[in-house]
Amino acid sequence: MNITLLTYPAAALYLLTAVLTAVLTAVLIAARLFGGRDARDRRPLVLGLGFMALALHGAVLYSELVTEAGINLGFFNAASLTAWMIAALLLVSALGKPVEMLGLAVFPLAALTMLLDLHNPGHHLLDNKADWTLGVHVTVSILAYAMLTLATIQALLLAVQDNHLRSHHPGGFIRALPPLQTMEALLFEMIGLGFVLLSLSLLSGFFYLEDMFAQHVAHKTLLSLIAWMVFGALLWGRYRFGWRGTTAIRWTLTGFVVLMLAYFGSKAVLELVLHR
Repeated sequence: MNITLLTYPAAALYLLTAVLTAVLTAVLIAARLFGGRDARDRRPLVLGLGFMALALHGAVLYSELVTEAGINLGFFNAASLTAWMIAALLLVSALGKPVEMLGLAVFPLAALTMLLDLHNPGHHLLDNKADWTLGVHVTVSILAYAMLTLATIQALLLAVQDNHLRSHHPGGFIRALPPLQTMEALLFEMIGLGFVLLSLSLLSGFFYLEDMFAQHVAHKTLLSLIAWMVFGALLWGRYRFGWRGTTAIRWTLTGFVVLMLAYFGSKAVLELVLHR
């Protein structure tokens, strides 16, 4: 399979989907300001293009990841796979929830990771003889990171919306967003699902690895546990004390930064800097 012939069209479709999402947002704002046709009937076109990009991206990933020697999870391959999962979760969620505006960040990110992966091929093989539980652990781990990445983007969008409302400037693209309470509810749904997936990731890691605190994985395990505690504390604070707004946003961003260091920080240092 010629990966280049699929990568560029997929990246172009992702970018086109992002542009159409921006246009959809602008039309929705205009409709709410001046009246007119509801822009939501154009959502199927945007989502359809997104799923087409996702399918091409998936074909590219299969060609790059699956080799005769094993699964190739080099740094940029892993980044592209993670971006694919983030885009997939967003598109599936957008079928029933008003989260399509997150695509303004997600789709360009997916396009960028595809292009970086194309021009920076790497090799970090998972042996074909490895136990199947490793595949489960890796899949659940990436799903957890993908869901919590979506939650972080949602938190940033919520922060902008909250700031505009507090400063009494509810204009611009804020008019296209759902009410603040709906945005917060969506945020905690994402965090809740991400927390469950992260818990399963840690449990599967303890089952698969003989020593989760061995030297080569200790930092990843420790940072993942810290992130798990941060998100767990946030969910408990929401349940027990009704945490919301700025407090929820800060805890979400803190947990994500720690998780990003756990998932990609050490991998970047080992593969891109130390070339191991």
